[in-house]
Amino acid sequence: MDYQEVIKYLVDEVPMFQKVGGSAYKEGLDNTCALDEHFESPHRHYKTIHVAGTNGKGSCSHTLAAILQMAGYKVGLYTSPHLVDFRERIKVNGSMIDEDYVTRFVSSNIDFFKGLSPSFFELTTALAFSYFKDMGVDVAVIEVGMGGRLDCTNIIKPDLAVITNISLDHVQFLGNTLEQIAAEKAGIIKRYVPVVIGEANGHTRPVFEKKANEVGTEIVFAEDTPAVISASRTDDGYLYHCNGFGEIFGGLAGDYQVKNTNTVLYAVGLLRDKGYDLPDAAVKAGFKDVCCLTGFCGRWQTLGHNPLVICDAGHNVGGITWVVEQLSAIERDNLYIVIGMVGDKDIDGVLDLLPRDAHYIFTKAGIKRALDEHRLQQLALSNGLSGETAPDVPSAYELALAKAKSGDVVFVGGSCFIVADLLSYINNKGH
Repeated sequence: MDYQEVIKYLVDEVPMFQKVGGSAYKEGLDNTCALDEHFESPHRHYKTIHVAGTNGKGSCSHTLAAILQMAGYKVGLYTSPHLVDFRERIKVNGSMIDEDYVTRFVSSNIDFFKGLSPSFFELTTALAFSYFKDMGVDVAVIEVGMGGRLDCTNIIKPDLAVITNISLDHVQFLGNTLEQIAAEKAGIIKRYVPVVIGEANGHTRPVFEKKANEVGTEIVFAEDTPAVISASRTDDGYLYHCNGFGEIFGGLAGDYQVKNTNTVLYAVGLLRDKGYDLPDAAVKAGFKDVCCLTGFCGRWQTLGHNPLVICDAGHNVGGITWVVEQLSAIERDNLYIVIGMVGDKDIDGVLDLLPRDAHYIFTKAGIKRALDEHRLQQLALSNGLSGETAPDVPSAYELALAKAKSGDVVFVGGSCFIVADLLSYINNKGH
């Protein structure tokens, strides 16, 4: 098998939640344990940090990886989903996994995989853990795929666990209350592994406290005594004034990054307590250069000016709430929103948040889970939103650009898959 054949096998023959949704979800850790045994538990050869949460776990994972890298550690980073290239999921010091390694890993174990029938995420996790071992990383930042308790990343024994926040998402798998979802994500809390909780409320805090007490570990709620004293927007990020760190510039621009920054700073403190050498200079450099150090993209990313063009991968009520608040703060003439969603999200909840004065172009991403653009338009109309349709993201994007003038704003989002299609189109167009 060559690399393209391997990717075709992973995408077309292995059940992939990103592509087909619930039918790819496999509850339980039986396959994960079988893969771990087959590859001789590679994750035991390096330190790990585990990051869960409904929103913000990607930003926190990438920022922690950037800080560790600037402190001189060789750092593995495992995140999902990918936007443009499968290899984005698995990186070492910001460089994507080698195509040759992916090819060898899959082709040399293909018979075992076919006999086991793992999901896409189960197989990809085994690939990441093995790659990090073979690359000799010092520490790997591991982002949970979904939930926590039964997520296949949960076989690791990390030095630190991070849970960013809880909101309603993946309710068909994790539960339809905040308490139920918090209980699933609290499944990453383990004995003697300190955990930092980024945000909690009256529904979720007791769940986390109960779990931490059960296993006898330290739990820190970052909101209780915020490390971030104040934050101000700049043209290309945020300037934070922080307890213990002074002034920090953050290269991630979304308003929700203020919460993530507070969470990461508490995580840094707990890692220092565990013996990690993380000088203030490394912390500041990691925050400042997180995008170029890790290749992170698609989070309140500016793609153009005059008109201002922004994309963001927020896709649930929690994420869209922040997006709408930040859009409302931008001085503008007209607002054009290119939006598409997947069918298993809280579509009415998201549509209810969106501004009524925007012009909408409803579209769909190139995956089976995508909601038909005409159906989305109908649902939006019943929520007081009006606009037109386009059959795919590139045509929707070009239509918005044709309509927008200097002084207008074009926003593209509603799903990470919409952003993925947009960035793929722009990258290909640039070539």
